[in-house]
Amino acid sequence: MHTAPLAPPPPTALPAGAAAALPAGTPQSGSGLSHYQIIRRNGAVVPFEPPKIAVAMMKAFLAVHGTQGAVSASVREVVDQLTQTVVRGLLRSRPSGGTFHIEDVQDQVELGLMRSGHHEVARAYVLYREQRAQERARQAQAQAPAAPVLHVTEGDARHALDVQELHALVAAACAGLDPAVRPEPVLQETLRNLYDGIPLAEVHKAAILAARTLIEKEPGYTYATARLLLHSIVREVLGRETPHTAWEQDYGTHFAQGIRTGVEQRLLDERLLQFDLQRLGAALAPARDLQFDYLGLQTLYDRYFLHVNKRRIELPQAFFMRVAMGLALNETDREARAIEFYEVLSSFDFMSSTPTLFNSGTPRSQLSSCYLTTVPDTLEGIYESIKENALLSKYAGGLGNDWTRVRALGSHIQGTNGESQGVVPFLKVVNDTAVAVNQGGKRKGAVCAYLETWHLDIEEFLELRKNTGDDRRRTHDMNTAHWIPDLFMKRVLEKGTWTLFSPADVPDLHERYGADFETAYLAYEEQAQRGVIALSKTVQATDLWRKMLTMLFETGHPWITFKDPCNLRSPQQHAGVVHSSNLCTEITLNTSETETAVCNLGSVNLLNHLTAGADGPPVLDHDKLRRTVTTAMRMLDNVIDINYYAVRKARDANLRHRPVGLGLMGVQDALYRQRIPFASAAAVEFADRSAEALCYYAYWASSDLAAERGRYASFRGSLWDQGVLPLDTLDLLERARGGHVEVDRSATLDWDALRRKIARDGMRNSNCVAIAPTATISNIVGVDASIEPCFGNLSVKSNLSGEFTVINQYLVHDLKRLGLWDEVMLMDLKHFKGSLAPIDRIPADIQALYATAFEIDPRWLIEAAARRQKWIDQAQSLNIYIAGASGKKLDEIYKLAWLRGLKTTYYLRSQSASHVEMSTVHQRQLNAVSTTGGAGPGMHAGAPAHPASSTSEVRMCAIDDPTCEACQ
Repeated sequence: MHTAPLAPPPPTALPAGAAAALPAGTPQSGSGLSHYQIIRRNGAVVPFEPPKIAVAMMKAFLAVHGTQGAVSASVREVVDQLTQTVVRGLLRSRPSGGTFHIEDVQDQVELGLMRSGHHEVARAYVLYREQRAQERARQAQAQAPAAPVLHVTEGDARHALDVQELHALVAAACAGLDPAVRPEPVLQETLRNLYDGIPLAEVHKAAILAARTLIEKEPGYTYATARLLLHSIVREVLGRETPHTAWEQDYGTHFAQGIRTGVEQRLLDERLLQFDLQRLGAALAPARDLQFDYLGLQTLYDRYFLHVNKRRIELPQAFFMRVAMGLALNETDREARAIEFYEVLSSFDFMSSTPTLFNSGTPRSQLSSCYLTTVPDTLEGIYESIKENALLSKYAGGLGNDWTRVRALGSHIQGTNGESQGVVPFLKVVNDTAVAVNQGGKRKGAVCAYLETWHLDIEEFLELRKNTGDDRRRTHDMNTAHWIPDLFMKRVLEKGTWTLFSPADVPDLHERYGADFETAYLAYEEQAQRGVIALSKTVQATDLWRKMLTMLFETGHPWITFKDPCNLRSPQQHAGVVHSSNLCTEITLNTSETETAVCNLGSVNLLNHLTAGADGPPVLDHDKLRRTVTTAMRMLDNVIDINYYAVRKARDANLRHRPVGLGLMGVQDALYRQRIPFASAAAVEFADRSAEALCYYAYWASSDLAAERGRYASFRGSLWDQGVLPLDTLDLLERARGGHVEVDRSATLDWDALRRKIARDGMRNSNCVAIAPTATISNIVGVDASIEPCFGNLSVKSNLSGEFTVINQYLVHDLKRLGLWDEVMLMDLKHFKGSLAPIDRIPADIQALYATAFEIDPRWLIEAAARRQKWIDQAQSLNIYIAGASGKKLDEIYKLAWLRGLKTTYYLRSQSASHVEMSTVHQRQLNAVSTTGGAGPGMHAGAPAHPASSTSEVRMCAIDDPTCEACQ
């Protein structure tokens, strides 16, 4: 490790005036930085002073470019920007305060210089640091003083650091992992970051920080880091130092005590005390704590574990059992069911969504993920809808609002004889409400507004997320989405015209779809041409389509979703109309003035449902998948009855229709395990077969629940009741469109047997399957999110817990096998932003298998999604990745999505518009160990990347912000 002063000295003294040219925005020592300190090489601890970083930066530039004349304004500006970047990076790694080693700061400076393209300055800086490191090494060898004795503090006690005990802790964390995961580098880095008088808790945190810096070199260190974190969690929860091998015997006892404490503190429902806590405690499997990677366990610790005065009262397995108990409250044999639910959660076979994990077993158990509403066209109705948004958001629900009924700008208002201001001013209020009501500080409020493409305000709706124009008519914090009828897509294909209306003049269009919509729309167009409808506008359909795609590329919004497939393929056509999707575009449920749709989510970990093939790669384990899905569907159905409903309309709708959304995650991991490239016919076939199995077992399980518990109230008249299954609805869509549905219809399971079973027993749930993004719960179980391809083989994931280096462990295993994994390969991965394509020494088959999202032709994403969609009774959250996006590419991809019968799409992620941040060996700040969270807000999907950015940061949640994980 290099050791050197903060910056190389300039060839001459700093010129007069240079100090005055330090960045104006550079934080000063006293400006909220008193909780930060610097450890110097001699062990001295001094205050953190950002102005010294600015001075060092200026010296680095002058060392290369000379000092002739005054410091130019451009250099001042560069130093200003770089200093702010360095300081932000340091502070973000320790949001609650802490210490930095001097080399931490130097590493950050070096990284900033390289990222900003100042390669000559960076090169001189690196060479000087190496020079100084060698000089110090020679001096140290000559002097070789005895190592100083470090002391640690615990409360008022002070004693010498027990290095042997620390070594034993680190060694235990590395035990049983890959041989490359060794304790020595962790211990060495830990000791380097200690100072005399350091609190013992900070010693343990230093060990965690030391281990995580090694993750990018060896992925196995993520488990060692998690185990070190686990040691700190156990110490916090049990209140005493407990050896790595000894805490298991205390687990059951403390579990029962934790439940009692939670009830006493009014954090838990007192009904949990009615369970046989001894039986449940004996069922815990403490060894499963060791399956967490660092990101997963840190996320649980920061966000999910219950705490009293910021001290956690839950260990990981106790947490899963508490969630299971909350879901088993109404079961006859509650203990047996709680253990059954615990087994699928703690084994990572299935994971409930974040609201369920947050609130299960609590006095106010809001467990549902998504709420969909229709906003009426009255002032009272509009503000009642905004009030409902606030109430639902307060308890951690993601929102989808249908605004199509609200009259357009210029429409007549009979009550005042005035003119309407249209939809946009109200959406500004919705935006600000989502910001104000932040789900108890746990998650940022999140909402998506939907508008049908014939609405007269659609062109202004398109521009809501722009950064220019009248800010009073912009919504920077909420999402927007199109609700596109098939007739519009036909007009685009035919290069025809399209007429925009105010819903006040054409109120029934909102309630129509398919052929009925087309008939009514044509009649209204004819009336508009005759002047009967005065407030209308005719545009070229291709012009509007082009503007829709342009705004999608530039701002990431509005998303493209399709009204007719959502309705024509809905099992609940008899009970109403699907007017919108949700925040993440996977939910397609009916809404009205009297019903707010609700969906409860959870996802199966597909990776855990592969089994050894007879003579080849792993295959889908149907028996295990059936068992997991059966249990998961029971858990999801239980949510409906246990759930706390902040709005009466949501309760009524949920109890009447009982929809749930079972999804998938770990699809990319399953493909790696099977050695199947994402961009391949085999991957499309696997998408087909895995979705078929998931849906088949989900529908069968719902029918079993109906036989046991009764059919959902609105079952009679549904497509289920008519013997029409989701695969059959492709024919309904094709007939309504007059073609334009090109989807493979093959099947492998006995769907006729399922049809007969549903005819006999009915269905417990109106809807069963929806594939959500799983941005957070996939982190917990340690797999790639949802149906997403790998974003980068070396990347940084951001969430409220901080930033975490993530390296593709499958790739590293293969590169080791081929003798290609070394320091040079690691540097190449960083340089090429996690892509293998430019690294020619990597075999072509490995490059294909580990191709990243932007290297995959987006048509493969559409084809795989189409195969899944044919089985799913709701929809899927489908991100579209396009490298080098053009108008032609976007046009082709979204038309293909429509032709393949997709119901919805989610974010468009263009490579030129993705914020990217790479890890580095020397940057010790990216994997924050934080007790309070506090990562800064991320960039939206369509927003331009920072010009100095050159790396890849994964932010997959609903508003592309690490502070929001709605619907996950």
